[in-house]
Amino acid sequence: MNAAAHVERILAEVTQDVAAREAVVPFKEIKALSRSVDPARDAVSALLSRGCGVIAEIKRAIPGRGPIAEVASIPDLAREFEKGGASLIACHTDRLYHQGSLSDMAAAHDAVSVPIICRDLIVDPYQIHEARFHGADVVPLQVAMLDQHRMESLFDRIESLGMLAMLEVRTPAEAEIAVALGARLIGVNARRLGGVEINRAAFAEIVPLLPAENIRVAMSGVSSPAELLSYAAAGADAVVIGERLMTSDTPGSLTRTLVATGQHPSCPGRRPPESHIA
Repeated sequence: MNAAAHVERILAEVTQDVAAREAVVPFKEIKALSRSVDPARDAVSALLSRGCGVIAEIKRAIPGRGPIAEVASIPDLAREFEKGGASLIACHTDRLYHQGSLSDMAAAHDAVSVPIICRDLIVDPYQIHEARFHGADVVPLQVAMLDQHRMESLFDRIESLGMLAMLEVRTPAEAEIAVALGARLIGVNARRLGGVEINRAAFAEIVPLLPAENIRVAMSGVSSPAELLSYAAAGADAVVIGERLMTSDTPGSLTRTLVATGQHPSCPGRRPPESHIA
């Protein structure tokens, strides 16, 4: 299956899944619910206050590989990540590809005080209101999956609800689109969309195209302090670490080790506090 056909298939499956949920909870109702919760947490300050920060990711499965971890308690795991010093916690909410759920994210949100990233394939405004109601502070948009009109519309809706939009890119061309849109937060994903292949070189290739005021997050391909340092040297403000933490016998301890690496004064590329842009 070529890339375009693969994207179309994903879009169709996600759209169908959203329609099924909307049939149960109408759009008007979820929209009202999304405006009834507390304001979103400050993800920008969290990302720019800890050297090269660690975004600890909760996920049960990986597309193309299947389940990677059993989770006995989402709240307990989230608290371990927070105690370990994670700047943010990302939680996969799509059931189709990562076996996640919105209830997972809500449980993580209620257990901690750090901002929460909703990790999902966002293609419809309905999902944005769902995410806000269930505790999301940051919502991603996959540049490869969206046409310009839909991306702009979804971006504006995320921001209108007080959340931070994260534009996920995989190529220089996608990065240019994200910058032109005015995205503050850009995640460079090393994993091929819908696949398992990792291209760690993508981050270093893309970062020079990003304005200094952008917050740069390296996604996928991080499992050790050495890999965190490599991304930091290339300009990462934070890294997303999922599989390695999810499969660790001591996720809290491993989080502390990774956080200490990113906060150390010798960490390459570490932004001094006075350079943080509010």
